[in-house]
Amino acid sequence: MRNRIFRAALGVTLVGTLGVAGVAAWSAPKSTRARLAEVAPPHFEVSFPATTRQKPLTGRLVVILSKVSTTGTDGRVTPRMLSPSFRGPAMYAIDLDQLSPGRTAVVDQRAIGYPTPMAQLPAGEYDVQARVDAYTQVRRADGHTIWVHTNDGTVFQAIFGSAEGDLYSAVKRIRVGDGDTTRLSLDSVMPPATYPPDTKWYKHIKFQSSRLTRFWGRPMYIHARVLLPKGYDTHATTRYPTVYTLGHTWTPLSFEEPEGQQAAGRAEFASSDSINPVTGFDRDPTKMYEAWNSDDYPRFIAVTLQQATPYFPDSYSVNSVNQGPYGDAVMQEMIPHLEKQFRMIGKPYARHLEGASTSGWQTLALMLRNPDFFGGGWILQPDPIDFERYQLVNIHTDTNAFVIPKAPLTTTERYFMRTVDGQPLVTVREMSLYEEVLGSRGRSGNQLAAWEAIYGPIGRDGYPVPLWNKLTGTIDRDVASYMRDNGYDLLADAKKNWGTLGPKLQGKLRFFTGDMDQFYLNLAVYSWEEFLKSTANPRSDATFTYGRPMKGHSWHAWTWRQFGREVGAVIKANAPPGENTAAWHYR
Repeated sequence: MRNRIFRAALGVTLVGTLGVAGVAAWSAPKSTRARLAEVAPPHFEVSFPATTRQKPLTGRLVVILSKVSTTGTDGRVTPRMLSPSFRGPAMYAIDLDQLSPGRTAVVDQRAIGYPTPMAQLPAGEYDVQARVDAYTQVRRADGHTIWVHTNDGTVFQAIFGSAEGDLYSAVKRIRVGDGDTTRLSLDSVMPPATYPPDTKWYKHIKFQSSRLTRFWGRPMYIHARVLLPKGYDTHATTRYPTVYTLGHTWTPLSFEEPEGQQAAGRAEFASSDSINPVTGFDRDPTKMYEAWNSDDYPRFIAVTLQQATPYFPDSYSVNSVNQGPYGDAVMQEMIPHLEKQFRMIGKPYARHLEGASTSGWQTLALMLRNPDFFGGGWILQPDPIDFERYQLVNIHTDTNAFVIPKAPLTTTERYFMRTVDGQPLVTVREMSLYEEVLGSRGRSGNQLAAWEAIYGPIGRDGYPVPLWNKLTGTIDRDVASYMRDNGYDLLADAKKNWGTLGPKLQGKLRFFTGDMDQFYLNLAVYSWEEFLKSTANPRSDATFTYGRPMKGHSWHAWTWRQFGREVGAVIKANAPPGENTAAWHYR
């Protein structure tokens, strides 16, 4: 969700250069000005030396302030490490436009901030640090030239402020309230990420997509981490089913090799069947390894894909006017490449998908778009799969994402996140402001902007058009219609095409969600259950499993070792006559 119709107020003063763009100032509400008059807000001057970077810098400059009680006194936790987090420190941001080495950009009370304007920041001691998410200019095949956060396709490089080439300053301790000027020098540069080596069990693939490279005008990659079954090398003629466990992590099935398992974890949970009550996973990291190597475990290949884009750590595996042909790249390039390199059974019954949250939506979308290609999908707490349940927003009928009208003169704030017992945590208004601080023009790298980049239209300036104004909440009905009409509202798409999809999806869809998902994602799953129960010709046989009571976003109905047995049994049961399933059930 991560051409804006509305631009955030980025107010900035420039010292010695015209390298930073500024717009209208953002001031505190009138009701607070008198009280705040006695507290002078801080003033920051930020620069970088030529020894750090010789070229001019375009990107998002964020000044981060955390209370000393939060960061502590030992220096091990810095403000940069606490951000980005919508429950983290205060942040104030501006865009840099070709800022030269030695020149200074000013971040003051006119800069957009979260969670409060700088003028409302309580007086006291803070640790402060600056960072820059560096942008690269790209000339895309669609004719647009834009500045975006680039990466190598892995999640390691997709976390904004932590990617190779991003800059950051040392930490300074300041007192807020005296109006002092603090100078911050961006002396440090994030190094290249390191990647795990190949092992007996894990193989790593870095694949350059010709389709994505052509679209973006620069090399673009998709990565895979492939977990091999026991006996893969000694059973040299055996071909195996493949389970794609989609997600932002780098460990299919949470499989850890013995040398990677923490001694403390082994000691605490040794000889124990202890299950984490929040996630439903094994607490003991050795359990999956033991199951994978047991005599009666099904032998299959498990794959996790890494497909970070300039807008988010995951592409959602669909084509998009803003992100490019990721769906085609996965289906027509990456999977054929994997099936050629590894001994995979390249048949529908032997290809299965599993994903949660982002990857839950991704799993269902891949099933709907490729019903003849995959044999089944395990869909866990998916991102909104019904845009009338876009969390708590109905993007097709609501006029404002921030508030729920109650009466002519009253409204109620709409929430983005809650606890499992129903306590509201973050409003949609707060989350929208948070993302607007992290990046203008849809470049926050966070959830709301990601959805807009994936599902939404492209603006005249080449950037995603926002679904709603991030400072007022007003919904753009044209954007909402575009999302539905182009198949990203998965429930609307399934209803429209059920006559064709229904027969092809029989026996393939399994939904799971906690009844108190912290992001309200269970609501759209309820919509899907209601629809599928109403279908005919054929009547859907999809299953729905709910975690109750008070199970949240991380809940799973099984441990990974249990899932492996279940998916293996399903693949075996659905194998066409003549398929040699005994070949991958060896001891």
